[in-house]
Amino acid sequence: MTSSDYWDTAAARHYDERSAFMFEPAVLGPAVDTLARLAADGPALEFAVGTGRVAIPLVEKGIRVVGIELSQPMVDRLHEKRADLPVVVGDMATSAAPGTYSLVYVVWNSIGNLRTQAEQVACFRNAARHLEPGGRFVVELWVPAIRRFPPGQSAVPFHVGRRHVGFDTYDLTTQQGTSHHFRREPDGTVTYGASNFRYIWPAECDLMAELAGLALESRTADWQGAPFTSESESHVSVWRKPA
Repeated sequence: MTSSDYWDTAAARHYDERSAFMFEPAVLGPAVDTLARLAADGPALEFAVGTGRVAIPLVEKGIRVVGIELSQPMVDRLHEKRADLPVVVGDMATSAAPGTYSLVYVVWNSIGNLRTQAEQVACFRNAARHLEPGGRFVVELWVPAIRRFPPGQSAVPFHVGRRHVGFDTYDLTTQQGTSHHFRREPDGTVTYGASNFRYIWPAECDLMAELAGLALESRTADWQGAPFTSESESHVSVWRKPA
């Protein structure tokens, strides 16, 4: 077992509803199109497949997809929607799926769920082990928002809406963080939830990839291919295993 938080039955039951904005065609479509292009005619492996937000549309495009997921309740929710999508229950740092793949990917900041640098390095190495020669590892990840901190501040909001307020707290010495979520439920009550992560800089990702024998092929600011700059708040990075 890794240091990742565990998504229990209650979290899995509400996951799709509370993440509905990530299912919007304008958000999900470019990600699926890009991953399908990178997979080409080969199979794909998704680390932290969750409830199948990305994997199921890829299958519907004709890509053979296998998942690795730590949470059995999340897998159960995925299989309610697509029973024929194979998933290995385990952590993405060490678990093995059968076969090799032209594409391994982990999206929506999920690699940060591994809360130690050693586990994150192991995740890159696990991706490399699963890749065919010439295959690609894709990571979608946010750029840490610590530039927003004035002296003495330890938290930064990432969403302020009518039904949800979220902010991240950071420990800059350990690169540990916690996302705090306050939600107003339909009955008027307010609930609180938190998830923990370790943030990674893009350059640190490149070093992890190099340790795994992968070389950076491209980096954009988003799935639409916008250039990655010093002002970008996220990145989609592609590393390739030598042919």
